[in-house]
Amino acid sequence: MSAPSITAVVPTHNRPELMKRAVQSILDQSYSGDIEIIVVFDACQLELPDVVIPANRSVRGVLNERSRGLAGGRNTGILAAQHGFVAFLDDDDRWLPHKLERQMPTFDTHPESILVGTAMVVDDGERTHERLVPSEVVTRWDLLHNRLAGLHSSSFVFRRSALLGELGLVDEELPRSYGEDYDLLLRTAAITPVLVVNHALVDVTWQGQSFFFGQWAVYAEALQYLLAKHPDFASSPRAIARIEAQIAFALAASGERAEGARWARKALRHDPRQVKAYLALAIAARLTTADRVARTVQRFGKGI
Repeated sequence: MSAPSITAVVPTHNRPELMKRAVQSILDQSYSGDIEIIVVFDACQLELPDVVIPANRSVRGVLNERSRGLAGGRNTGILAAQHGFVAFLDDDDRWLPHKLERQMPTFDTHPESILVGTAMVVDDGERTHERLVPSEVVTRWDLLHNRLAGLHSSSFVFRRSALLGELGLVDEELPRSYGEDYDLLLRTAAITPVLVVNHALVDVTWQGQSFFFGQWAVYAEALQYLLAKHPDFASSPRAIARIEAQIAFALAASGERAEGARWARKALRHDPRQVKAYLALAIAARLTTADRVARTVQRFGKGI
């Protein structure tokens, strides 16, 4: 039986060299099936990279005419896709050569699956860190309690039929598309568990050039949106405390120190073990800064 065909969606915005690297990593896949690459140009000129396109690969560009940002860009690619599976790759990341070859058989062995991801390697420009996922079967309960940062959106492969049907497209109402990947994970896991090929098959760039890095007010707004959208965070004190602590940190970091401290105290009432809540209180009291904290944890391959 031939390997199923895949569409890889690469949203991009004014990062031509990084985007070219991302596209090349798809072209270099050892996977035997057809791969269609759709580069979605978001508020920038459509200019495809100069690459050699081998047999059973194709590259085309489209303009994002939906909402600006990752959500609109991903949805543009999903709707334009010609194949039954849709994979995501951010323009500053790259797939390792055997990524799809090792990932796609999971759909055959688990025909009920909607989304299969992989673990990742984090590259902060000075060193790399392998980030595995605690389990190869990820439930909604798992995700309410832990974002599982090792499960990055650049590893995702979906059944396109689910994105066009019961799961739905990426949520374009999320402020600046922040957390759209987490929202997708939560929504998927409400239907069926997320499956993980727990090998680092994606190289994720964390060097501070992310469009979201340091945009704390956006973080806070988006996290509050997610908390309202997924009320079952409240089903567990630890789950709701975790997201409340993140909101607290983001608010304090954005300069809303009193509001950040209020959310921090709320988080600690639910779960006094929430480190981010204490950090939010420290930032609110001007004992440290958010950027200092973020860059410190980034050196260990982690994020806020």
